[in-house]
Amino acid sequence: MSTPTSPADLVILGGGSGGYAAAFRATELGLNVVLIEKDKVGGTCLHRGCIPTKALLHAGEVADLAREGEQFGVKTSLAGIDMDGVNAYKDGVVSKLYKGLQGLVKARKITYVEGEGRLTSPTTVEVNGQTYEGKHILLATGSYARSLPGLDIDGTRVITSDHALNMDRVPASAIILGGGVIGCEFASAWKSFGVDVTIVEALPHLVPLEDEASSKLLERAFRRRKIGFELGSRFSGVQTTENGVKISLENGKELEAELLLVAVGRGPVSQGLGYEEAGVAMDRGYVLVDELCRTNLPTVSAVGDLIPTLQLAHVGFGEGILVAERVAGLNPAPIDYAGVPRITYSDPEVASVGLTEAQAKEKYGQVKTLTYDLAGNGRSQILKTTGAVKLVQAEDGPVVGIHMVGSRVGELIAEAQLIYNWEAEADDVASLIHPHPTQSEALGEAHLALAGKPLHVHG
Repeated sequence: MSTPTSPADLVILGGGSGGYAAAFRATELGLNVVLIEKDKVGGTCLHRGCIPTKALLHAGEVADLAREGEQFGVKTSLAGIDMDGVNAYKDGVVSKLYKGLQGLVKARKITYVEGEGRLTSPTTVEVNGQTYEGKHILLATGSYARSLPGLDIDGTRVITSDHALNMDRVPASAIILGGGVIGCEFASAWKSFGVDVTIVEALPHLVPLEDEASSKLLERAFRRRKIGFELGSRFSGVQTTENGVKISLENGKELEAELLLVAVGRGPVSQGLGYEEAGVAMDRGYVLVDELCRTNLPTVSAVGDLIPTLQLAHVGFGEGILVAERVAGLNPAPIDYAGVPRITYSDPEVASVGLTEAQAKEKYGQVKTLTYDLAGNGRSQILKTTGAVKLVQAEDGPVVGIHMVGSRVGELIAEAQLIYNWEAEADDVASLIHPHPTQSEALGEAHLALAGKPLHVHG
C-alpha cells in the first residue's frame, strides 16, 4: 500500500454525468476535487447513450425526409444509408463534446485519475495501487446494459445498445426485446434506415412508464410506420439460426430476424467495487440514499444510475450538483423527481413532466384532464406530424401533469416543466400569448381550453 495523499475535500468515483457535474460544481465552490474514471469522462450518456443515440435518430430523420420529399413537393429520393458515414457523423459529435469536457476538467484544476477505483474505507479509494483520501466520497459508477437470465449477449446476433451504436451495416431485420425508451428509440432509428423491426414488450404498452394516452398515441404512430410490436408478451428463449436468430415467446409465438437487440433496462455498476465491504447499504445492486443523496455512511454519497432514482443524465447532473453544494456547506433542496422532464426521442417524440392521470388520481382523488389534438396546430400541420398535448389538473388546483406526443415535442417540455414546477394554474398559462405559428401554441391552447376559454378547440 502506498501512503495516502493529503485528503481531498471530495473524491468522486465515476466521471459520467453525475460525477463530473459534482466535480465542476464542487470546484466552483472552492473544494479540492479528485475525479476517478476508468474509461472516458462523459460516461454512458456522452459515449454510449444519449448523445450518440440522438445522432442516429437525427440521421434517420434525414433519411425519412429524403424518402418523403414528394409530400412537400420536393423531388428527393433516398439512395441509401452509408453506415460508415453515419458513424463518422455520430462520432464527430461525440468527440467534439468530449474534447470540450476534457478542457473543462483541466480548466477547473480537478485532479483527474484514469483507472478503475475501489472503495477501501468510508474515506479512501484505491486506484492503480494508489490510495486517495477524501473528507467526503461520492459514488457515481453508473449503469450497464442489462440482459435477462439465460440470455447470452454475443455482440453480433444478440446485442445491447452498446453494440447497436457501433454497427457497420444496416441489418435487414431486427427484434427488439423491451419497449421502453431505449427500445423505442432504436426501433424508430432502425425503421428510418429501412430495417424491418419488431418490438417485444412484456407489459401491456410501449413506453409503459408514460401516461397511457401517450403510449397509445405512440403505438398508433408506430403502426402507421409499420414498426411491429408484440405487447403483453414475455420472452422465453432465443436460438441462433443459419442467418440470424429465432425468438420464442411464452404465448407460443416465434419470431425470426437477423439480430436481437436486448433493451430490457440498465443495472447499477456496483459489483466488486468494495461498497458492501465498506458498509454501504445496498439493495439489488443499487446504493440506497436519502432525499439528499446521502448513504448510511456520513462520509459517503451516491448519485446517478447507481441509485434507484430516474435513470436520466439530467437527473445525474442535478444529483451531482446537490451533493457538491451539500458537501460545501450550502443547504440544497431535495429534487422533486416528478418535476424532471422525460423524453423518448423516437419519431414521434414522447415527452412528459409531472404525474400521469393514474398517479394524479391516486394522489388527489378527483382530477380534470384535457387533450388538445395537434391537428389544430398550424406548425404541426406544416411538419405533417400528429399527436396531442394532454393536461392533468388537480381539481380546482394547479396543472400536475403534462404529456405530449408529436414530432419535436421534446423541445416543448421546457415550458411544461416551468408550469408544473411553479404550480401554475390553467388561468396563469392561458393569459400568456404564445408565438404563432409554433408548436408551443399547442401548450398555450390546451391551457386556454382547460381554463374554459377554448380558441381552436371543437367544444
